[in-house]
Amino acid sequence: MKTSELALPEGVEILASDTPEESAEALAEAVSAELRQRLSRADRVSLVVSGGSTPVPFFDALSRAELDWPRVTVLLADERWVPESDPASNTALVKARLLQNRAAAAQWLPLFVPGAAPRQGVSQIESRLAELELPLDVLILGLGSDGHTASLFPDAPELMQGLAPKDGQRVAIMTPPSQAQTRVTLTLPVLMSARFTALHVRGEEKLRTLARATVDPGNWEAMPIRALLRPGLNIYWSR
Repeated sequence: MKTSELALPEGVEILASDTPEESAEALAEAVSAELRQRLSRADRVSLVVSGGSTPVPFFDALSRAELDWPRVTVLLADERWVPESDPASNTALVKARLLQNRAAAAQWLPLFVPGAAPRQGVSQIESRLAELELPLDVLILGLGSDGHTASLFPDAPELMQGLAPKDGQRVAIMTPPSQAQTRVTLTLPVLMSARFTALHVRGEEKLRTLARATVDPGNWEAMPIRALLRPGLNIYWSR
């Protein structure tokens, strides 16, 4: 499938690259420019990233960017409820690949509370996030083949709490049967508020997933990524 065959909504841009490294460099350049612009107008800015293997070269490239990193707060869009010592920890990944070089000076805001059960720890995370000014400045998301983004999984019993939180919660616990671990995720209203949003994806399968997402666009529960396919979204794709 070709990127030109995608019937994306008007205002959604896709930037295709031949290699993951080219895509990562392009995304790092765009994010750096956006953060630099925001830093010229705000005391602090927020950068929200996602885990997995796809963003690793992006993390490496962005970590070397010339920015006023001490004024940047970095956090994840979602996290598995596991300690950093667990190979599945996105926190460990971000610390090892993004919070290095120049970016080592950034402020880290964790979405995990060591020693706490998920539903008890989430209140502590809400307190941390209360100090984070909204809207988010820069948000980088991934995409699953089932149409999930962040940890808004279609099969999670708590999905509606993530899509439409009743009391303005910024985070929600997700326990999708398809996943081995309990997850914590930023809620959809928080994600949708971001000033700059990019979807970072790789491979033909993700193009097919995006193609499915453009059908029945209002059915967010079936494919939560549909909520983010709206004007202003930048999709960075590579083979």
